[in-house]
Amino acid sequence: MPLTPDDLLRFLSENGIEARTYEHPPVFTVAESQALRGEIPGTNTKNLFLRDGKKTYFLVTLEENTAVDLKGLRGKIGARSGLSFASPEALYEHLGVRPGSVSLLALINDKACQVRVFVEAGLLDAERINCHPLTNDKTTSLSAQDLRHFLAATGHTVSEVTLDATETAAEAAGN
Repeated sequence: MPLTPDDLLRFLSENGIEARTYEHPPVFTVAESQALRGEIPGTNTKNLFLRDGKKTYFLVTLEENTAVDLKGLRGKIGARSGLSFASPEALYEHLGVRPGSVSLLALINDKACQVRVFVEAGLLDAERINCHPLTNDKTTSLSAQDLRHFLAATGHTVSEVTLDATETAAEAAGN
C-alpha cells in the first residue's frame, strides 16, 4: 500500500528534512500549476514518468519551463528501444501516485529502487525546489540539500541530465 501525504511529511520530519507545504487547488499540468498555485518561493518542477521498450522505468525531473524531446532524451538516460510515457497503472504500481501528482517525493513509494532517476543538471543547486507531496493539491518546498538528503534516505541514486539549446529549440518548434 502506498504511503499517504501525511506519511511522507512524517518521514521528512523524522529524518530531519525541513519542508514547507502549501495548499492550493488540484493541478494536473504545468500550465494549471502556474495559474493556480499562487506565489510559492523556489524552483517549480515538471516530472516525466517514462518507460522504454524493455519496461525500464524512469523519473525525469526538470525545471517546469524546460522543453524536452523524448527522442533526444532517450540516449541521455540510457533508455533502450523507444521511450514513452508510462501508463497510469505503472505509475501507481511504482510510485504510488496518480497522474498530476508525480514528483521526486513519490520515490518514497519505490522501496525496491526500480525507477531510474534523472534530474536536469543544475536543478539540485536551486535554493528551493518545489514538489508535490504525493498529491496534486499541495506543493512541498525543500532546500536542495534537504532534497538530496531525502533521495539518499530512500536509497535512490540520482543522475543529472543535460538538455542542450538545440533540443529544447526543436521541441519548442514542434519538431
